Amino acid sequence: MDKQTEYVLRSLEERDVRFVRLWFTDVLGYLKSVAIAPAELEGAFDEGIGFDGSAVEGFARVYESDMVAHPDPSTFQLLPWREEAGGTARMFCDIRHPDGSPSWADPRYVLKRALSRASDMGYTFYCHPEIEFFLIEPDRQPGAEPTPIDYSGYFDHTAQPHGTDFRRAAITMLEQMGISVEFSHHEAGAGQQEIDLRYADALSMADNIMTFRVVVKEVAMSKGVRATFMPKPFTDEPGSGMHTHMSLFEGDNNVFHDASAEYNLSKTGRHFIAGLLSHAAEITAVTNQFVNSYKRLVHGDEAPSFISWGRNNRSALVRVPMYKPTKGSSARVELRSIDSAANPYLAYALALSAGLDGIERELELPAEAEDDVSSLTDRERKMLGIKTLPRSLEEAIQVMEGSELVAETLGTHVFEFFLRNKRAEFDAYRHRVTAYELDTMLPNL
Repeated sequence: MDKQTEYVLRSLEERDVRFVRLWFTDVLGYLKSVAIAPAELEGAFDEGIGFDGSAVEGFARVYESDMVAHPDPSTFQLLPWREEAGGTARMFCDIRHPDGSPSWADPRYVLKRALSRASDMGYTFYCHPEIEFFLIEPDRQPGAEPTPIDYSGYFDHTAQPHGTDFRRAAITMLEQMGISVEFSHHEAGAGQQEIDLRYADALSMADNIMTFRVVVKEVAMSKGVRATFMPKPFTDEPGSGMHTHMSLFEGDNNVFHDASAEYNLSKTGRHFIAGLLSHAAEITAVTNQFVNSYKRLVHGDEAPSFISWGRNNRSALVRVPMYKPTKGSSARVELRSIDSAANPYLAYALALSAGLDGIERELELPAEAEDDVSSLTDRERKMLGIKTLPRSLEEAIQVMEGSELVAETLGTHVFEFFLRNKRAEFDAYRHRVTAYELDTMLPNL
């Protein structure tokens, strides 16, 4: 028994933990949970906890449904919103088959495989997400837009307690769970918040993001409001993104930094960005996986809709932040397309694979987009070689279907299930008569 496992078992008794929740994520990024008694945990470490994989989205077919969840003791944390006496703890799990082999349907394993490829190249992959979401009133009439808790704007400091008190409580709870927060503020949209997590390795960060969503929703409920990570809940407000800053390290050396290069950006960093741009359209169905995601990626809105890169250009898909250009450890690239509802394990696995492909093939970085790309005409963008991101989930699916990189990164099982599920989602959406059609056509036709 290793030291971390011993620590967990000892903590259960010392902290009077009555329930242990084992967490894992389905292919679409929905959190799953099963609670066990502390007395069962030692057996769970040794043998895992069996469950019906056919009942979980994308995990297994009925005739091969037995699956086993193995808790990862390094992810042990108490849930601070539960009572201290007789408390509850949680751990993330790795999903395996009964013979002990990893499940190719486990999103955590998908990311682990991508990280293993990076490790074989000598790299550690770090991420730092800026997570946006909305706080809305809890009561909403069916079919109606929600009501935001406030009408403040970007960086507004107001006397309204809702957002400020909420962010303070959420950050306190996150830090109690070992998740470091860099900063927080009110975003541009009415009721929209942003909390930025301090950088961590990609696997820890994906676990942190899943925990973050739970914490935010729990704190919101305790304040009498509701939190939503829906990419675009309001027609006339910006959507919620999860801009993610990424960097590759060799030991303590940030390989994206080169003090003698233009923009202090190394050849490796330039190849990584070129890989992101080259595969951007292919990975969009995963980084923006819902029909609603494409209401955010709209021409002229604050989210990217074209495949380009820049420095101070926030219309670009990939940005090279210039906050601390001479500080080597701070060199990074920012992928701005990912939305807050994405499955972080799959999204980060694909972003990493795209960047590594750029490094391996030494892809050339195209010219920087210095102007607001969305303000250019179609002809101007065509002359500059700037292509468009998929404009609908259907278009994103069509591009993803032909992607060898996505198929290889996700594995055949996840790749095929994801496509089937998203085709079904778009077909259901395509058949639905919307409020827009009823409002604009019914009175006149």
